[in-house]
Amino acid sequence: MTLKAKTIKWFKSTSSVHAILVTEDNWQEELKEFNQYFKGDLVKFIKNEQFLPKEGHICSYYTGDKIPAPILVMIGVGKKADFSNEKIRNASAILVRFTKKTKKPILSIDLDAGILANKDIQNMSKIISEGLLLGNYKFDKYKTLNKKSNLQVEEVWLLTTPSKIQHCANGIENGILTSQATNFTRNLVNEPSSITTPLYLATVAKNMAKKSNIKVEIWDEKLCRKMGLNAYLAIAQGSSVTPKFIKLTYKNSIRLKNGQKPKIVLIGKALTFDSGGLSLKDAKSMENMKLDMAGGATVLGIFSILEKLKLKADIIGLIPACENMPGNNAVKPGDIVTAKNGKTIEILNTDAEGRVVLADALSVASELKPDMIIDLATLTGACMVALGEDIAGLFTNNKDLKNKLLQSASITGEKFWELPLEKNYKDLIKSDIADLANVAKTRYGGAITAAIFLEEFVGNIPWIHLDIAGPAFAEKDLPLIAKGGSGFGVRTLIQFLSNFV
Repeated sequence: MTLKAKTIKWFKSTSSVHAILVTEDNWQEELKEFNQYFKGDLVKFIKNEQFLPKEGHICSYYTGDKIPAPILVMIGVGKKADFSNEKIRNASAILVRFTKKTKKPILSIDLDAGILANKDIQNMSKIISEGLLLGNYKFDKYKTLNKKSNLQVEEVWLLTTPSKIQHCANGIENGILTSQATNFTRNLVNEPSSITTPLYLATVAKNMAKKSNIKVEIWDEKLCRKMGLNAYLAIAQGSSVTPKFIKLTYKNSIRLKNGQKPKIVLIGKALTFDSGGLSLKDAKSMENMKLDMAGGATVLGIFSILEKLKLKADIIGLIPACENMPGNNAVKPGDIVTAKNGKTIEILNTDAEGRVVLADALSVASELKPDMIIDLATLTGACMVALGEDIAGLFTNNKDLKNKLLQSASITGEKFWELPLEKNYKDLIKSDIADLANVAKTRYGGAITAAIFLEEFVGNIPWIHLDIAGPAFAEKDLPLIAKGGSGFGVRTLIQFLSNFV
């Protein structure tokens, strides 16, 4: 699907479907010009159809030969006072799917009509582009359907005036970038774990580096052992699949006026399959455990477009990739491992493996002395119990970073909620025979105790931990997300990194 900025007047557009976004309580005013063009018939038709432009509702008007576009579509975005970027994204996603069902090849959207009139054209173009491209995504690589009969929308035109055309084109370019990164992540998560092995992720990283100035290092088991990554290797040792610790480095060529160049480390948990180890999950819980590498996939998605963002910071990505399997060498409940920073961990439950792997990744990050560390992990079911499937848990030791990330999330529409690093809960992860236990002494507050465990490997560095267990994988189709890997966090972190300095 190709997105284009065009200066065609709506009544001259030769697209198959022409769309206007309208509000529930002001639609007649927003459609005034269109209604006049059709001599009052448009409003009459809408009223006869008893159409009310509630969010996501569509009304189709067949134009006959009055304009080149045979179908005029009105899509509701809810009440005018409740206008938000996310409603526009969702409406755009619904529009592209509607157009696909009509088997029409070209959709045009009027940026100077309806609720979009007088809005920031570059911002709206970006948001609409994201909605179109994210809504159009479908992972059907392994479907045996006849692809020739599965018609697609070939082009989408965003229509505006000549004075705004460049701003529109810029917005489209930005929207394409963020959507490409998100869909890149989705593809990695949606592939079966027989494909997305640690070696596969390492190969993806290497191929990415070949096409850019990003440097990649792949640490094999021998090197990891030499570096003291024994916690990470303990989790990996139950699998016949060899672990790969991936390090990506992007060096920015721009310095700030004060000569400084911030360094940011992104860490993504990448358990390419999690059986639970010897603390084996039940069969139902294992069905989607290919998703346990979503944090690592998010980091790779961001790095896939990083050079084009022209950030004013050096970015390092750490992706500890491995499987958690119950093989004959698997780590056992009661075993003690030593993390890279020297702290000992009693592994009481092998299904609480993510935090053990991240212990070493965070230790590596801390030694790099960055200005900030952000980790993403499908870490705990407890976070889903607390926040549901749509909201990620946010833990941090730095309020300023939290505010900046939440501000970025308010722009992208992705949902985060801060949970506390409750110091009194630290006693819950004490071990009788080691420095730490990898699970708490109680089943309550599991997302918090997991985050407190991770904090032990951060030191005093500003840090954000994002528990994305819920929103990383959608159990049903949503306007922006097809069932499966969601690419959650990619757009928010791109927004955050772009505005950080």
